[in-house]
Amino acid sequence: MQEIPTFEQLGLTAPLLEAISDMGFTQPSAIQASAIPVMLQGKDLIGQAQTGTGKTAAFGAPVIQLADPSERFPQAIILCPTRELAVQVAEELKKLSKHVKGLHICAVYGGESIDKQIKALQKGAQIIVGTPGRVMDHMDRGTLKLEQISMVVLDEADEMLDMGFREDIEQILESVPEERQTVLFSATMPPPILSITKRFQKDPEMIKIASKAVTVSAITQYYFDVKGSLKLELMIRLIEGYQLSQILVFCNTKSMTDELTEKMIEKGFDAEALHGDLRQNQRSMVLNTFKKGKGSILVATDVAARGIDVDNVEAVFNYDMPNNEEIYVHRIGRTGRAGKSGLAFTFCSNRDNLRTLEDIRKYTKAEISEGEIPGKEQLMIIKKRKIKEQIQESMQSPDIHQFKEIAQELLHDETLSPELVLSSLLNLQFGPLPTDDTVFIFASPKKRSDDRPERGSRFDRDRGGRDSDRRGSDRRGNDRGSFAQRDQPRSRSRQGDEAPAGRPEREFGRPKPARGSGEKMSRIFINLGKSARIKPGDLVGAIAGETGLAGDRIGHIEIFDHFSFVEVPQSLAREISETMSQVSIKGKTVHSEVARS
Repeated sequence: MQEIPTFEQLGLTAPLLEAISDMGFTQPSAIQASAIPVMLQGKDLIGQAQTGTGKTAAFGAPVIQLADPSERFPQAIILCPTRELAVQVAEELKKLSKHVKGLHICAVYGGESIDKQIKALQKGAQIIVGTPGRVMDHMDRGTLKLEQISMVVLDEADEMLDMGFREDIEQILESVPEERQTVLFSATMPPPILSITKRFQKDPEMIKIASKAVTVSAITQYYFDVKGSLKLELMIRLIEGYQLSQILVFCNTKSMTDELTEKMIEKGFDAEALHGDLRQNQRSMVLNTFKKGKGSILVATDVAARGIDVDNVEAVFNYDMPNNEEIYVHRIGRTGRAGKSGLAFTFCSNRDNLRTLEDIRKYTKAEISEGEIPGKEQLMIIKKRKIKEQIQESMQSPDIHQFKEIAQELLHDETLSPELVLSSLLNLQFGPLPTDDTVFIFASPKKRSDDRPERGSRFDRDRGGRDSDRRGSDRRGNDRGSFAQRDQPRSRSRQGDEAPAGRPEREFGRPKPARGSGEKMSRIFINLGKSARIKPGDLVGAIAGETGLAGDRIGHIEIFDHFSFVEVPQSLAREISETMSQVSIKGKTVHSEVARS
């Protein structure tokens, strides 16, 4: 077995080693031990690694060490798919560069004032972290010059392609000097990624973290074979049974995220939704609340959750089965961090989910045990204890005297006993206690030889058939109108960019997105066209980058000489239009409005 080197043996300088020590890291992860020496030699690199493996420090430390703090111009640029991930990467690099004097890192992304970013760039930053769309905006304005860039890093490259940023990435790579170091990190290696590596990298060294290292041993993983209509009840039981206070719940669609959040709030839980339809200030507020531990439950889609970096997540719930093995690893990697233990619960609501679970087991080589559902006795003990604690805490409140008069009236009413009064108040405040064990109907019951359903560990398995809540999904549970990631990112390469004069430029060969799921579409008007050098990829990239809308939910695009029309989901059209009216594309101010039908 090969011995893992120390950080000192990787060739890092004293300021970086001091910062790494301050951050509490004692030994490099597998990707860090492999990638740092290669990058310090100036070689091009392809790193295949999952979330939670320490890849940010794997490229961040060499980027910082190779930068020259005495030169006040951009020397390295790191591209990320989402604003949240860009902010997270920038914050991590600032921690790593804590003891490097004169080094400045600037994050540029959509949803924040571009003027504020321009001022930050003018002060002189050696390392730029940004989303492709906003980087392009600064390039077009002349506020970000890449003539002296010596290193480019593509982080989460597969996700950037999946969101429609291929043309932006290629244009950025074409704008930097040919003599440079190009580093690419990706969880998967589909053909579009390989195409970029062949075109823009020179003899790159390939580093792949073996699948046995993709899950964290500190995470205990369970699955539950449960009917879809009972998933909410099961999740509540697990939250109360394990006494969880900060959890992350994943759904495959934005609509399910909203629906589940509303149901959790109705049940008395402090829940927030996080998905691509939220404005940037809303997303930031939700994330900050969760990071500070003030919000107990965050319900999110996969794309929106990119960039979440919270050390205190106690458990991750796969409320909807993830679409593939890599996404499973991304999801559960949000818990079990910073030396703490974590829990991962996955709900399987049909036979297809169980087959996907087997694929996940093979890929991760991890033990995923069938979970045991907390019974009524355990839940009653927990709930009663919590009620007593809350009552004792309330007794210390200075406002309690306001209710003494009402209390005296009730206690002196001869028709009411003190026990009945108190019991009624407890029922009003806390609701009913569990009185029986709900029969959880499992989706794929194993049949005994006598054709009776097999009994579970504590709950009887009903004769229920396949889950009726599948919503027309395919084998992987994909919903074509969702924000969920897909098994294979689609290439955004275009054909026929030049259209005859006076005729709109059309985008051919795009899949029919949201319409496949019955989603109604509306057209939005954008005041830029061919005269402003606008292409379909510019519009897709700008909308996806600024609003978080997945690229495959954008419909038909028509580009005329001086304006364009873009089809977007009808339910989001007004919000997308308002958001786009606050940005620019290729240095041109956008005016957008919902087109009349």
